[in-house]
Amino acid sequence: MSLPVQPVETEVTTNWDAKFAGRAVKMTSSVIRELLKLTEKPDIISFAGGLPAAELFPIREFREACEYVLTTNGSKALQYGATEGYTPLREYLCEKMQKYGVPAEVENIIITNGSQQALDLIGRVFLDKGDVVITERPTYLGALQAWRAYEPQFATVPLDDDGMCVDELEPVLKAHQGKVKFIYVLPNFHNPAGTTLPLERRIELVRLAAKYGVPIIEDDPYGELRFEGEDITPIETLHKENVIYLSTFSKTLAPGIRIGWVTAPSKIIGKLVQAKQGADLHTGVFVQMVAHDICSRGLLRSHVKKVREAYYERRNAMLHAMEEQFPTGVTWTRPQGGLFLWVRLPERVNTTEFLKTALEEKVAYVPGAAFFPDEGGHNTMRLNFSYCRPEVIREGIQRLARAIMREFG
Repeated sequence: MSLPVQPVETEVTTNWDAKFAGRAVKMTSSVIRELLKLTEKPDIISFAGGLPAAELFPIREFREACEYVLTTNGSKALQYGATEGYTPLREYLCEKMQKYGVPAEVENIIITNGSQQALDLIGRVFLDKGDVVITERPTYLGALQAWRAYEPQFATVPLDDDGMCVDELEPVLKAHQGKVKFIYVLPNFHNPAGTTLPLERRIELVRLAAKYGVPIIEDDPYGELRFEGEDITPIETLHKENVIYLSTFSKTLAPGIRIGWVTAPSKIIGKLVQAKQGADLHTGVFVQMVAHDICSRGLLRSHVKKVREAYYERRNAMLHAMEEQFPTGVTWTRPQGGLFLWVRLPERVNTTEFLKTALEEKVAYVPGAAFFPDEGGHNTMRLNFSYCRPEVIREGIQRLARAIMREFG
């Protein structure tokens, strides 16, 4: 047994602020994560988080899969694994994506710790200081947070109720020609806007990207959660060699297992593998094997069906409550799937400041400005409808309507 050692006595202390890298100084906390701390009080109804419905998690299936994996192949499940991911899971994903029209091959897939890690790895591989990233306006806050550390510039294209206004993309490409590293889009049930990009816009997006030699990052975490309308051809299907496709189990199985994946040309997968080796070696083998067991037994399909039905009911509850409660001058999107819808208030309202009034009424949302790479969105907000039950949604919208009426005076 080692003897206790006395600390060294010295008056010198390290100035940690002077030791941070320049990129660390520029890092900021997630607005949503910080906001969630304010909404943990049980009397506040929160539409702020992008949370799946916890009561729908397939806990029994996970328990059975954990026991099966540990009983039949526990030594492999608890061992180091390949950076690319657990091969049977990659084979399952390959087959699954091919059914959706994505031209995937096993060697073109890497498993990541959620799609958030995929975004960070893409930043590591592609971005140098001053490079240009084109996004929708608004866009996913997590992507902005992942890439800002690499100090790019963001150029934006506005959204309407059908997603990116692709007819406004070419002037942006021309203005930054030679500097654009990629175009980032969320074509299905956009976060935060809830919009879906029509096929004709996807085709034009692919045409313009190819014309200017710019790859597309297609982020598709919500694609399986369609509860209205018809599926639309994935962007990667339209131009396999110019698209990097991202998805995740976070919205279908459970976010806590942290499993996402990337499908891309082999050369890009090779670079992502090298970047991931430096980050965490590989995604946990055990959770990959558990997820594969659940999926291979066909349990994911039935679970997703149940999730779609629940979210459809909850979206309808929110839309109907808004139609009944919200005053004239407030508009919103009508998502065909996913977790979110987007609300626009009159220009005179600043939703960041208005949040204080909403919290007084015991309801929370995410101010829209957080989703804009540049200035904008001061009068918008994102509402999540997946987490709360319908009766809670109706009460929350009633509270939010009261807050809006107070703001309108």
